[in-house]
Amino acid sequence: MRSMRYDRTTGFYGLLAAALLAAGCAGTPAVPAAPEPQPESIAARGPIAELALSMVGKPYRYGGADPSTGFDCSGLVHYAYTSNGHVVPRTSQAQFEAARMITLAEAAEGDLLFFRDEAKLSHVGIYLGDGEFVHAPSTGDTVRVTRIDSPYYQLHLIAVGRLLP
Repeated sequence: MRSMRYDRTTGFYGLLAAALLAAGCAGTPAVPAAPEPQPESIAARGPIAELALSMVGKPYRYGGADPSTGFDCSGLVHYAYTSNGHVVPRTSQAQFEAARMITLAEAAEGDLLFFRDEAKLSHVGIYLGDGEFVHAPSTGDTVRVTRIDSPYYQLHLIAVGRLLP
């Protein structure tokens, strides 16, 4: 009789331990993985970069956002995105505020590079990949492609942002 009671007790506690262990594992929250870029957002950024790249040689024009008259830096971004069906802010500051910040290592074509001069945000360009970006630099210049590792831009880069999911 004693051995039968021992077996029941052992069996009960064994089942209890197994149930608690299973409940403990089931209740442990999973650590969320970093979101993977969605294929549609990757595909959407390519045409943005291509359109901006096709504007190389267009004149710089303060406040410009049109290929017929020229571009300033944020106007080029605005034109490339809106021409591809995306609603984006017009100024570099508003684009900066709307973007989700990412690292330069995560940057893909169509993402934005933000630069500062002294203490304020002063410039934005569209990343092309392979360390290059397209931008409208300044008065008297034209839309051009520049390497991110050029001394001036490397020193003044403050953020990389993504406007699309």
